[in-house]
Amino acid sequence: MSGMLPNIAVGLATDVGRVRSLNEDSALAHGTVYVVADGMGGHAAGEVASRIAVETVAALSERDGLQVRDVVAQVGEANRRILASAARHPEQTGMGTTIAGLALVSVGGSRHWAVFNLGDSRVYRLLDGHLSQVTVDHSEVWELVERGLITPEEAARHPGRNVVTRSLGRDPMGTVDTWVFPPYPGEVFVLCSDGLSNELDLAEIERVVCQVGGADAAARELVRLAVEAGGRDNVTAIVVTSQGQEHDSDVDEDTTPRQNVSLRAGE
Repeated sequence: MSGMLPNIAVGLATDVGRVRSLNEDSALAHGTVYVVADGMGGHAAGEVASRIAVETVAALSERDGLQVRDVVAQVGEANRRILASAARHPEQTGMGTTIAGLALVSVGGSRHWAVFNLGDSRVYRLLDGHLSQVTVDHSEVWELVERGLITPEEAARHPGRNVVTRSLGRDPMGTVDTWVFPPYPGEVFVLCSDGLSNELDLAEIERVVCQVGGADAAARELVRLAVEAGGRDNVTAIVVTSQGQEHDSDVDEDTTPRQNVSLRAGE
């Protein structure tokens, strides 16, 4: 695969928050695939669904020449595995999960970032010091925002803000949204569950990413601040930073750290 390969650093953090007794979020960073999932469902099955989702999709890191369609297909495979698990274990009936992720893929023979999501977990991108939300929430309140009926600020306080319109654990599961970007020196991606985005606004997340040095420190600070702001849900964040560019011919352990970091429910 030709093109430029970003020199990547990754930070990952999670916290049960101040209200919940169980962390149903799962997150995994493996190679150049990064995934966050926010589980839901009765009888503590949400963490099962989110764990299946991140493990299934992160397995793509072992595949050469990864393409966007492979990512979408693997999300579909995660959905099948969640439904199969629920069919084998009646206590898991109704379990589901959101999913949001980032993967390095091949587009036209060159390396690109692919962002994907299903549900209301989010991916943000910082470019030239400006943070923007890449993903679109699949939720009832965000549909109201897009129709101009409420503002984003009102959506953040809306009592129905946690009702998602697409998720894994459904048949059919709905369309996986994808976005593709060429790698850019100095860019930063933030992946998070809604336990973070419901507590911290865009400006607060941007401030942390710009001011806190290092991907790991930034992820931990984002989670800490979200818990401090209320922690009304489980909080999870992955921060992916690109320090520069290296040619594919220089690929080695220094330019592509073989990271296999995971945080799942209860860890």
